[in-house]
Amino acid sequence: MYEWAEFRHFLYLLTILEKGGLRPAAEQLNTSQPNLSVQARQFQEYAGIRLFRKTKDGRIQPTETGIAFIALARQVLAARDEAIEALVAIERGDIDVIRLGCSPLADPELFRRLCTIHKDLLPNCTVRPTHADTVNLKEGLLAGEIDAAIVTLPLEHPSLRVEELRNDRLVVCLRKDNPLADKAALMPVDLQDNLAIIYHPQRHPDAHVRLLELLDEVGIKVKEHSSASHPTEMQMLVKEGYGLALVREGTALDDELTTRRIVGVEWTVDTAIAFRRLQHPKTIPVLIRRLRKQLQQESDRSSVRTRPPNPPITRPSRPHKNNDPRQLPLLG
Repeated sequence: MYEWAEFRHFLYLLTILEKGGLRPAAEQLNTSQPNLSVQARQFQEYAGIRLFRKTKDGRIQPTETGIAFIALARQVLAARDEAIEALVAIERGDIDVIRLGCSPLADPELFRRLCTIHKDLLPNCTVRPTHADTVNLKEGLLAGEIDAAIVTLPLEHPSLRVEELRNDRLVVCLRKDNPLADKAALMPVDLQDNLAIIYHPQRHPDAHVRLLELLDEVGIKVKEHSSASHPTEMQMLVKEGYGLALVREGTALDDELTTRRIVGVEWTVDTAIAFRRLQHPKTIPVLIRRLRKQLQQESDRSSVRTRPPNPPITRPSRPHKNNDPRQLPLLG
């Protein structure tokens, strides 16, 4: 469809926009200014867009489309570099085993996809899955024992690159026969003295601190509570009547349990993939791009399904008598 567009076009135009002129861009790219001008003009003409305009002092001023182009061109060129680095690493035989981790609070389906995508990309590469708490996964990443891991945030370390993947709403998990289940949604006050099951603080200390801050913002104080080391344990405690718990929306539930949203709050479980900045298998960035593309496509399809239908077109019951076409009613 756009066979005329080449990587050099993105590089040329990005450099022009970043340098603010054809001359400095040509100097950096080690090409002639006339050649650069021709390439830039042809790309814009073929695409039917205008990326920049010249000011009176000869400087380049990016248009609104040009500003967007800068970010998109960087992505295109980064994807090119990542793909080539992955191919070179595969050719050298550098990637014969990939070690992927997942934390208990993350969506297990997301982790299965991650493993499947890598198997599709490199069928002969052995995938070694690891399930552990975010704290342990972080230690494994820093020690080089794990190549990449799907974790729940917050997670920060200067040696790690953390790429956010998805945000899922945090909802209340309760028994179906609980009186609060009669409500379509719960108020924050409904959680006071009822929210009594918490994911074990030591499993993800930073997330625990953040949760207490969110609860405090709406006046909820968690005092005595039970702790669980895994989402299935939390569900078991809820099922046995020890109180309410907070879970990721979309979590597979026991048949006796249900979930309710909380009115007036936007609490989310933020899922990301983490890997070492400097030392990582070169297929990891490619893997993340493919996973993100899948998630975006699903999100787009979901948005189309939930989009409200167009309102019915109301037609006049009788013809309008005004013959002036400018005053005729608009008919669908």
